[in-house]
Amino acid sequence: MISSVAPIAQGVVAKLRELGHEPLAVVGARRSSDELERAEAAGVVLTDATAPPGVDLLLPKDKWSLEPLLRAYEPDVTLCQGYPWKIPSEALEVARYGSANHHPALLPRHRGPVPFAWAFRDGDSVFGSTWHRMDAELDTGNILTQTSVPLLDTDTTIMDFAPRIAEVALGSLQVVLEKLVAGDLGEPQDDSRASWAGHFEADYASVDPARTAREVHNQVRAWNLTFGMSGIVAPVLELEGVATRLVRTSLTDPGTGDARRLDCADGPLWILESEPMAGGEPHTPL
Repeated sequence: MISSVAPIAQGVVAKLRELGHEPLAVVGARRSSDELERAEAAGVVLTDATAPPGVDLLLPKDKWSLEPLLRAYEPDVTLCQGYPWKIPSEALEVARYGSANHHPALLPRHRGPVPFAWAFRDGDSVFGSTWHRMDAELDTGNILTQTSVPLLDTDTTIMDFAPRIAEVALGSLQVVLEKLVAGDLGEPQDDSRASWAGHFEADYASVDPARTAREVHNQVRAWNLTFGMSGIVAPVLELEGVATRLVRTSLTDPGTGDARRLDCADGPLWILESEPMAGGEPHTPL
């Protein structure tokens, strides 16, 4: 199992054992200090304490170390999910029956590092779940299984919806393994329908109340799901003369006087949590 996210590694290893297979090792990734701080804040750091029990935890120094480490275990299958490095072909070819990756999008839509954020930004009604064979590029391999789960108005943080995606991803794992062992090459992706879920830039950082309430709500949620990787503080709105980062919003009135009402193009949006950009204390009414 190749993953740098502890809950993902735990879930996949447990599911493999439930299906009667023998997981051998989890391969993580070394993190920069900034990456480690973000991961620790999100509670997803893969360490000796959080790694699945009964398997080796490997921390290669770089992506070129993956191939010899994997070869030492002679795996039948390599599974990947939630990994920051582009894995070399030599490493992908080690496993006897091949390598498969889970990508939380309806590939070829939203290839790339932040598909959740783009699902919100594009106003999607569902989150995707795709298992695909791995090749030398990112998220381009043939599709083995694909499904989706509803995206709800109340989905704000990853923990609001990650369990639903994990359920369908793990539920598809038996089919994925069967296809790999059978030599099923999967269905090629239609590159003409592909889109890239890359890191957000400054052109999406400012909140404009002239947009609809849902568009602003989606913008706030989308930035939450970039996990700070863009290096931009956003989304920002001027509230009472202060540049303020919006953290959490609601399309419905929460029924408390502490929430701030923001009138948008088609109606109100309620600001549940915000942080002033300069001076003052963060405003967290709920």
